[in-house]
Parts: sequence; structure tokens; C-alpha cells
Amino acid sequence: MGIPADDVVLIQQGNSPHDPTIVTVNCPDKSGLGCDLCRIILEFGLHITRADFQTDGKWCYIVLWVVQLQHSNLLRLDWDSLKNRLLRVSPPCLTPLYYDQKLNGSSAAPSVYLLKFCCVDRKGLLHDVTEVLTELEFTIQRLKVMTTPDGKVVDLFFITDGRELLHTKKRRDDTCRYLYDVFREYCIGCELQLAGPECDTQRNLSSLPLVVAEELFSCELSEKESCMQALRTATTSPKKAIVTVDNLLSPAHTLLQIQCVDQKGLFYDILRISKDLNIQVAYGRFSSSIKGYRNMDLFVQQTDGKKILDPKLLDNLCSRLKEEMLHPLRVIITNRGPDTELLVANPVELCGKGRPRVFYDVTLALKKLGICIFSAEIGRHSTQDRQWEVYRFLLVENGEFPLASGQARNQMAAGIRRTLMGW
Repeated sequence: MGIPADDVVLIQQGNSPHDPTIVTVNCPDKSGLGCDLCRIILEFGLHITRADFQTDGKWCYIVLWVVQLQHSNLLRLDWDSLKNRLLRVSPPCLTPLYYDQKLNGSSAAPSVYLLKFCCVDRKGLLHDVTEVLTELEFTIQRLKVMTTPDGKVVDLFFITDGRELLHTKKRRDDTCRYLYDVFREYCIGCELQLAGPECDTQRNLSSLPLVVAEELFSCELSEKESCMQALRTATTSPKKAIVTVDNLLSPAHTLLQIQCVDQKGLFYDILRISKDLNIQVAYGRFSSSIKGYRNMDLFVQQTDGKKILDPKLLDNLCSRLKEEMLHPLRVIITNRGPDTELLVANPVELCGKGRPRVFYDVTLALKKLGICIFSAEIGRHSTQDRQWEVYRFLLVENGEFPLASGQARNQMAAGIRRTLMGW
């Protein structure tokens, strides 16, 4: 009969605000489950400080110690909603007779809705709208933001609902009402409806110049970018990601010992790569940060239940892990005609899902820096070996950050990276 659904996911909050919350998942295993769970944890603005993961291929037991990220403290965290979201991606434990399909959700892609939001422009507006949508558990799939000459902003958000309730009139009406309440006299109009064919036309980016694409998606980091990517503080030297392979310790598993700088979404990135390469993690331990470093032990297998002995597969796995740990997000600032453009890119999972909260973090960083956004868009770009989600922002010049200055651009890129990486 399995175990009751209420016991599949347990959330035990700490005794004080500084104590981590312990999230326990105990359910049948499925391919990529750890990645799916960590993605939801990241969507809710939580940081995994420790983790234990074990499975025999049929049943898994996962324990995550999580804390709320510093810049997410202003968002209300709905623990009941988090539990429901984690339950939805966990395989059912009960027999089909008692299994509620609504609890686990379907494998079909969620419906995309179009939010048309018109507002009087002001500094930090785009992040403020994004913050509201994040609090309501919407994911921004596509975006088109336009500033009009008369000081108004027209935002087209193509969104999906983490709660899967946008098909109800109440959820749509409540969303528009909440936006009106938050922005009051600034809000001019708000419409929310099921997206039509225009969603597909917004999927692909306007053409990226070849030189920009090569810089943004290059596998090799320049020395300058390596320094900036590893930058925790102004005095921190560049860090390296170390992956050690041991095929002797276990008769049935390959042991991966990983050491790298701590950063937001680290465990998600590692499990995302394992999922995309069809590598199964039988046991994993994600230790607490020590002086800004993380140590991980992963016992992994191929899908046939054997250890990884193919040198090419091992080399590809280690290369991908190092690349993603050092450079999970790409940030460049370039010229677009007479304007200054910020581009941020991250790899997309093979299932088509992008990285959570990237748009939220970038707009937050720009708001902190006092940099206004003239226009913005989100789209997809395909390279030879993978697909990327790309965020493009046309920026407005201000006195503190003269956008034509190379030094100011470097400072801006470093600030955006710090926010993205949780530093």
C-alpha cells in the first residue's frame, strides 16, 4: 500500500529564524527526481546548505537542509505550497486505486498564459513586477518589455503557474487585482488570458551577432571572465572546480568527489547535468560550506546499473561538471548599435525547462545598481550541443555607471554575477 501522501514530503522548520529547515522526501525513485526537487527548492528562493541522497533504483530517501536566500527574505514563503509542489513531482506511493492524479500532476507541459501589464514607468519597475509574479509562484517563460516615448511601459509576460490554477477565473482575477493593489496609481491596465500563437513567435530571439554569440556561448573562459566569475569579494582570488574519479572503491558504482566554490543552485546544477547525461546518483552527500567551499561525494551509475568505465563518457561528465560549477550563467555587456545591451544566458534542461529565478535576480541587481531598463526580452538560442535561455536588456545611461566605460561595465557585470550566484 506504500505510505500516506502526507508522509512523502515532510518539512520541519528550525527553532529559530537562523536555523535551517529540513525537507525530507521519501518515495519511489524516478529518473531525474533529485534535479526536479532541487529546481523547485530554487524556485522558492531557498539555498541548500546540506543534503543526503540515497536510492536503490526503486525507492529513494532525500534529506535537504535549506535556508532562505538573503535577497528573498522580503518574499512571503508559503511552506504548504512548497510541500504541494514537491509532492506533485514525486512518484505516487499508493496503489492506483487510491492514487490521486491531481496530487502528482501530469507530464504534459503546463499551459502558457499571457499577462498584459501597462504601467507608468519608474526606476526599478520591472523588478517590482517580477517580484509580485514570483511571490504568486508564476514562472516567466517569455517576455517582451517596451517603453513608450510618453513614459509608459507595456509588458507582455508569457507565464506558467506553479500552482496550476490559472485556468480558473478566480486565480486570474485575483492576480490582476493584486497587481492593481500593489502598483495603485501607476497601474494603467492589466489583462490575463490563455496565450495564443503569439507565444511561439516570442520563443526565438531576434538574431544575435556572430561575435556576441561566440563570446556568450564559448566553452572556454577567458582569463578575465574566469576571474570575474569566481569573484566573491574584491580581494578573492580565482577558484577552481575539482572533480576526482574513483572506480576502485565500490564494485558497482563510480565515485565522484567534487570540490568547488559555494554558490546558489549548485546542487541543482550538478543533478541537472547527471539527469541530462542519463547518469543515476545512487548515493550523494552534499556537505556544509567550509570557508566558502563545498565538498560532495556522489556514487553514480549508468542507466544499465553499471559503473562508468568509458573514458570518453567520464571525460565528458567531468568537463560538464567543471564548466557548470565555474560558469553556470554567462554574463556579457556589449553594444547594440548606439545602445548598451546586457545579455545573460543559462543552459536549458533537455526537458525544456530553464533555470529558475534568473530574470528575478538580474532585475534585482540592476535595480540595486540604479540602472534603468529600456526594453527586455527572453528567448531561446541553440548551439551545436545544447539549447540556451537568453535574457536581453537594453539599458539606459545614468551618471553613476557611464555605460560606455569599460571599468563601469566590468563593475556592473561583477555585481550581476554576485547576485546570480548568491554571493
